[in-house]
Amino acid sequence: METPAPRSVLVSACLLGRPCRYDGRENRDRVLEAELAERGETAVPFCPEEHGGLGTPRPPAWLEKSGADAVLDGAERVLTGEGRDVTAEFLRGARGALELCLLQGIQRAYLKERSPSCGVCQTHAAGRLVDGPGLTARLLQRAGIDCRGTEGRR
Repeated sequence: METPAPRSVLVSACLLGRPCRYDGRENRDRVLEAELAERGETAVPFCPEEHGGLGTPRPPAWLEKSGADAVLDGAERVLTGEGRDVTAEFLRGARGALELCLLQGIQRAYLKERSPSCGVCQTHAAGRLVDGPGLTARLLQRAGIDCRGTEGRR
């Protein structure tokens, strides 16, 4: 009997040890890496902010007021602490993640919790931590991709 091909899953690049967080650090999650290997899943690393054209390090940013749906629907923006509008970059990164998932048949994503892009259960809006997904997570969810939030675990 043939062994099934590994299933590809999207993973926030910082969770795989890439120093692409806004502050230039990483959030390596060795527990997640072990779980993926155990299940035979192949991690496809992706950083929406870098893909969208924001450098590393970069100023922290958050969803303007209520959350990702409002940004995706064009009613709100993504702003840095200095008030710079980085909505276009965040949208470009989210759309890049979705495009990658569609091209590679990816149906599950493991994303960094609390990120304004990748947060699944919590994100930053109006400068504070709030319940709800970040921009990339919400766009992937709208497309039917199973998003799971995780933290860096050594």
